[in-house]
Amino acid sequence: MAKVTRVTTDRAPRIPEGGAVREVLDRIGDKWSLLVIGTLRFGPLRFGELETAIGGISQRMLTLTLKNLVEDGLLVRTAYAEVPPRVEYEMTELGRSLVPLVTALAEWAMANHEQINANRRSRSSK
Repeated sequence: MAKVTRVTTDRAPRIPEGGAVREVLDRIGDKWSLLVIGTLRFGPLRFGELETAIGGISQRMLTLTLKNLVEDGLLVRTAYAEVPPRVEYEMTELGRSLVPLVTALAEWAMANHEQINANRRSRSSK
């Protein structure tokens, strides 16, 4: 019988373009960006409507998150010349392409939340 030699390394496989993945996920992977994208999936909303829909977000954080998502081309900001001024945010085609991924991640999180918390509690009690 021939001897099988297994080659192992101490390093994880290299991910080509790892910097690009990290850069994009740093921007869209934070909780507020994901919540904004998920909230806008049904259509455009005004700043106040977003603030109400996303519990716990401060005005400053919502402003920064919206600015970043507009800068990245995931949202479009439309200002209407009205009194009082009206500004709406809605997803671009690029932003809409994220919706199935965000939805899948949210569903996974809700389905596994209890198990993850139970694992954390059991690890912290040791």
